Amino acid sequence: FVESLAPLVEADKFACVLAQFPSSFRPVKENIAYLGQLRDGLAGLPVVVEFRHADWVREETFDLLRRLDLGYCCVDEPRLRGLMPPVGIATSSTAYVRFHGRNAATWWAHEEAWERYNYTYRQEELAGWAPKIKALEQKAETTLVYFNNHYVGQAVRGARDLLQLLLPDLG
Repeated sequence: FVESLAPLVEADKFACVLAQFPSSFRPVKENIAYLGQLRDGLAGLPVVVEFRHADWVREETFDLLRRLDLGYCCVDEPRLRGLMPPVGIATSSTAYVRFHGRNAATWWAHEEAWERYNYTYRQEELAGWAPKIKALEQKAETTLVYFNNHYVGQAVRGARDLLQLLLPDLG
């Protein structure tokens, strides 16, 4: 896997590996050890970890990620029990934010996968992230922001609206 990324790294077109874990991946001894194995296996590459359960959101986790030089993936998603809260924190030189949408009604109950991400962000929801992203930019060498609410192109609108909030002079 690492060798397959070499052309991207050499062409300066590689930002990081995003390691996504399921909500069943909780902060227990074995999983904490696995993060160390992940770091060892991807040595030399920037790696960001996306947790899917709120039990990870604690200072011990952030300290562990800093020690391992693993980035923390900040997420925006519905405010449902057990899901990740909207924390803006950088634990490595790569800051990473993912907007999944806030479609609480279909997050767990949907027939098709796209239904979970069928969401259009409102300006005021994005405005809450603007100061967090600006703070991340001050702490990290690279700041990446992605929109995953992709159904019918809603991500494009969200990204454009957020860009206007972050860089209003672009017009």
